[in-house]
Amino acid sequence: MDSRIADFRSLSPAERLAAIAERVPLTRQEQQQIAEPGALPLDVANGMIENVIGRFELPYAIASNFTINGRDVLIPMAVEEPSVVAAASYMAKIARPHGGFQACSTGPIMRAQVQILGLSDPDGARIALLLRRQELIDLANSRDATLVSLGGGCRDIEVHVFPQTASGPMVVVHLLVDVRDAMGANTVNTMAEAVAGLVEEITGGKVRLRILSNLADLRLACARVQIPVASLGTADFSGEDVAQGIVDACEFARVDPYRAATHNKGIMNGIDPVIVATGNDWRAVEAGAHAYATRHGRYTSLTSWEQSARGDLVGTLEIPMPVGLVGGATKTHPMARASLKILDVRHASELGEIAAAVGLAQNMAALRALSTEGIQRGHMALHARNIAVAAGAQGADIDWVAAHMVQAGDVRSDLATQLLKERASSGH
Repeated sequence: MDSRIADFRSLSPAERLAAIAERVPLTRQEQQQIAEPGALPLDVANGMIENVIGRFELPYAIASNFTINGRDVLIPMAVEEPSVVAAASYMAKIARPHGGFQACSTGPIMRAQVQILGLSDPDGARIALLLRRQELIDLANSRDATLVSLGGGCRDIEVHVFPQTASGPMVVVHLLVDVRDAMGANTVNTMAEAVAGLVEEITGGKVRLRILSNLADLRLACARVQIPVASLGTADFSGEDVAQGIVDACEFARVDPYRAATHNKGIMNGIDPVIVATGNDWRAVEAGAHAYATRHGRYTSLTSWEQSARGDLVGTLEIPMPVGLVGGATKTHPMARASLKILDVRHASELGEIAAAVGLAQNMAALRALSTEGIQRGHMALHARNIAVAAGAQGADIDWVAAHMVQAGDVRSDLATQLLKERASSGH
């Protein structure tokens, strides 16, 4: 499968879908669900959450040109922000001749936390819990025989002591659970609740919270890209200047949390649309990512951009990635199922690696723009279409109005309205 699609941007939505269907074995029903409104039936939506009165649609797009671990991948993205899909696709096009993106991941280990209060001997309680480690593991695993049969289950425990808190001494047991291809929230929560009674018996304390942690620091996805500087040049900037600008921009995010917040938001601009499109919990991924960005004691960049000994630009990203292929909306939402089919992934770890690669590509696009022409030129060119639509433009008028605003370097709603009136009065 070739993720390059000639003139993809210039095709109509129907033509783009046809091009995807040539590469991915989508059924006629799946193509219809993607193309037409109402992919999510109201009765299904009503069963997913409470108080349903309708459905909220997002634009659903495909990022092209990606090669990840030597395999071409088409990337479904559900997002409302202009320039995100185009930026990721363009960076993938630049990276493609140089091997594309490499990605890897750790095992699918999630943490469940069991909070214990009312202890006068927190350190003694910690050792008592560790002495009965296997008993706790076995009890946790007794609550999910299916997961254990698939090779997953509780692998180990950790015990953390907080000797001085406003609530008194606190001990927290972590169950380290291999959740296989699930996101794992329900599994680890059930296990945490299952061991609560035994934890109280062992420690003599009172169990309070029994809940997963979204800081999935044992479930990481990593991505890497290496590009010769000669491939980074533009009409106005040399490849060396672009590479150094990207490195300097990343260093700004390393040292300044105000810059890091926007820098990391740009990474998530790429990751979140993939998570949403596949029916996963983007809020869990966001929470884990930003918490992980503080792991060294202050909030900093999630990516690293450097230059190799021969001068190539090298970018890396390491990020918690608690995503799944089974359970929740990944199974109930028809579009999520279609997205996973387009991605052709067999394990949750593959999905996490793809998301990390897209996040790295998105970050590269933002830093490249910031360090050269500025972020607004390209972004506003794409945003002009939104402004044109908001002004009432339809069909061919959208591109006409957007093009005139971009040419004038002035993207405003009142100008879009004026241009639309002028076009109408001219008989077009």
